[in-house]
Amino acid sequence: MSEQPIGYWVKLVDSLITERFQDALEEHGVTRRQWMLLNHLRNGTASGGELTEALSPFFGDPVPDGEPRTPSEHLAELVESGWVLEEGHTFTLTERGALSLERLTEIVEGIRTSASENVAPADFETTVATLRTMAGNLGYREGQAAPAQ
Repeated sequence: MSEQPIGYWVKLVDSLITERFQDALEEHGVTRRQWMLLNHLRNGTASGGELTEALSPFFGDPVPDGEPRTPSEHLAELVESGWVLEEGHTFTLTERGALSLERLTEIVEGIRTSASENVAPADFETTVATLRTMAGNLGYREGQAAPAQ
């Protein structure tokens, strides 16, 4: 196998993680973006605007055909499913949603564990630190939203 530049490996790993998350979550009737919304609501009630702002980097990414492209469309599906309660312009995780999120979190953690299997913890930390430094070298500042693709 020929040597590939770092961008090749970063994009490949990102696409493989995205694909694995998408497949696993879809088996449970949830999109990755819905999982992100549920996960954000784990911290408490949030307005639609707060959810949009918090997750805006992820809604700029390309999405599979037919998947809603805005947080409001994903939220409407979560409200309809009984996982999220809408009161006025605020959203809260229901008990049913919290239980579902707990199970989904186990699945996501399993994928993360699988992705880093056979990677020494020190190597993993070095990789993350290196990527963080490279992002800074390219203009990223801590707390800044990741650019949409």
